[in-house]
Amino acid sequence: MGDIELWTEEFGDPAGPVVLLVMGSMTQGLLWPDEFVGRLAAAGHRVVRYDHRDVGRSTARDFETHPYTWAALKDDALGLMDALGIDRAHVVGHSAGGLIAQWIAAEHPERLESLTVIGSSPLGEREGQVLMRALLGEPQPAGSLPEPRPEFIDFFRAAITAAPPRDRAEAVDLQIATARIMNGTALPFDEDAQRRLEETLFDRSRDPRTTANHRLAGMADPEVEPTGLLGTVRTPTLVVEGTHEPAKPGHGRLIADAVPGARLLMVPSMGHMIAPEVVAPVATALLQHFAAATAAAADGAAT
Repeated sequence: MGDIELWTEEFGDPAGPVVLLVMGSMTQGLLWPDEFVGRLAAAGHRVVRYDHRDVGRSTARDFETHPYTWAALKDDALGLMDALGIDRAHVVGHSAGGLIAQWIAAEHPERLESLTVIGSSPLGEREGQVLMRALLGEPQPAGSLPEPRPEFIDFFRAAITAAPPRDRAEAVDLQIATARIMNGTALPFDEDAQRRLEETLFDRSRDPRTTANHRLAGMADPEVEPTGLLGTVRTPTLVVEGTHEPAKPGHGRLIADAVPGARLLMVPSMGHMIAPEVVAPVATALLQHFAAATAAAADGAAT
């Protein structure tokens, strides 16, 4: 992929239908839970998860000398498919990864078997601007996306004025506190398990500082994300949102309403992340969605 190396990990049947997992901004591919990945692989799929550029084990560089926009992360996903010899895939995006997945579905529908969007916002709706106004306490213009929940706003309002972590321990503690907010208020939060995960994520990162490059990429060209394309998507689409989503409450309904034929699944008690308690129902819903999309494509080809 040119001068960009993306860490990838594959599971399941190499000859099976491909599931490409696209994680969100500033987060590593390991945030896709192993049990979740395993359930998809056990059903006969070839499951691929990866680290975006500037996170985890993928290429990490100075943003001033190697700037880019969010379009590059979308192109990275397509380039990864090319490099792995994947013509088409069930593309599953979480959070900002859901934006990338929507973008690919809008511009390159021939690359998708199906689209699944989890805990995300509608493509082209400038969710980052809504968040910034919420953090600054500014009113939202009419027609804006719903704001994050108050506990989310309070936490990140304090975080943006706090001193950055000084060492590994403080960085891990901050990530644990963030994960607690993202977990939502309904499900238990396993701090010990989260600490083990965050320590692993920190230690496997080429340069933990470059994760902030994703934020810089969004600021480099905030208008790069295309508008008005969701209504053109014809890929079979499943939208998943937790009933206790802290960051993007109600955004899933807006995606489902915009994409013709899309189905919305509200997962009881789920927050932003795929917590252990919701792995089974979310994985089951995805497998049913994949099967339905494959069957519909076969019926269309037969006629």
